[in-house]
Amino acid sequence: MKILMVIPALGNIYGGTTKIVLDLAESVGKLGVSVDIVTTNANGSTTLDVPLNKWITENNYRVQYFSYLKFLDYKFTGSMTKWLFYNVSDYGIVHTHGIFSYPVLAAHLTCQFRIVPYIATPHGMMEPWALAYKAWKKKFYFTLFEKPSLQKANAIQMTASTEARQINTLDLKTPLVFVPNGINSTDFESLPSAELFYEQFPNTRNKTLIIFLGRIDPKKGLDLLASAFAKAHEKFPETHLIVAGLDNTGFLPTAESYFSKAGCKDAVTFTGMLTGAMKYAALASANIYVAPSYSEGFSMSVLEGMAAGLPCVITTGCNFPEAAAAGIACVVDINANQIANALIELLKQPLEAKDMGDRARKLILENYTWDSIASKLVSVYQDIISKTHENRVSLKRGASR
Repeated sequence: MKILMVIPALGNIYGGTTKIVLDLAESVGKLGVSVDIVTTNANGSTTLDVPLNKWITENNYRVQYFSYLKFLDYKFTGSMTKWLFYNVSDYGIVHTHGIFSYPVLAAHLTCQFRIVPYIATPHGMMEPWALAYKAWKKKFYFTLFEKPSLQKANAIQMTASTEARQINTLDLKTPLVFVPNGINSTDFESLPSAELFYEQFPNTRNKTLIIFLGRIDPKKGLDLLASAFAKAHEKFPETHLIVAGLDNTGFLPTAESYFSKAGCKDAVTFTGMLTGAMKYAALASANIYVAPSYSEGFSMSVLEGMAAGLPCVITTGCNFPEAAAAGIACVVDINANQIANALIELLKQPLEAKDMGDRARKLILENYTWDSIASKLVSVYQDIISKTHENRVSLKRGASR
């Protein structure tokens, strides 16, 4: 089986989706499936320093980058379009990641023309908040281009069980499959010493640390977190907030102003993007993980916080109702007071909080690893390919009568 994954861009600046696709490709490839990725060299306001129009071989997959023209974030790419037109028939199925971007649309249209099955993963971009953000351009594009191409997909992958409700409101008749994101269990077998993080950020030493791990972006709810943390910090002055994430839209000054207005900025450290050992050392140093998001697909950072054994406060916007049902996180409404109350309760009861974190870690490592997720997705691929083959055979038999 040959799988082609299409994603508009793979720069780290685009956050969790990049990591999801690369980890997924690696895990599917480990199962003996041939996996290729095509993408552009976009990286925010810059471009990636990578070879173009040639395969780069990684451990268990290949990736090829194409140049693009930036137009309203749609990443128009003629070279990728041409490549898709001549090569997409070589694959058993195409898996696209994201919407509202030209490379994904080009892949869908080419699949339709070449009669190649395809599955689409929106990664939370069809959530109400996401659709309302910059709605003026999304509504036109969705109606004219996105919806027709999604309706002809063989399946839409939901990474969160709650996505079905929203997708149904958009009057899409496409079959839905639920396959969540995962983590690499080996990354969490033994976290590095917190000392690595303290050395880099000494003002966090000897503090009770609350960590936010995600892009500095309007949808991440940092305005809510500022108000919530200010209330928690007033009751627990030893607390300190780590805001660890990349600012890829120039939103950082606005985010910082939230904490200034809330009167707690001196107890907040903005670390920028943390990767590798430093990210895991930050998780090792933390006492509580918080995700105050307005909207998510299925958050990788929430999974990482839980896999690190941290008690978590997450909003309903994180789309992880299973965490509430299992009692492994404080899942609250998208409301500053509720976030504050949940943080305060965990700070009041550290032993109970640790027990919650331990249970979360166990559940994530048992049910949300890339190895198990990849197996589920390969089964979905095989089912779609099999049904497509059966339909083609039926059509040929019908035509020959």
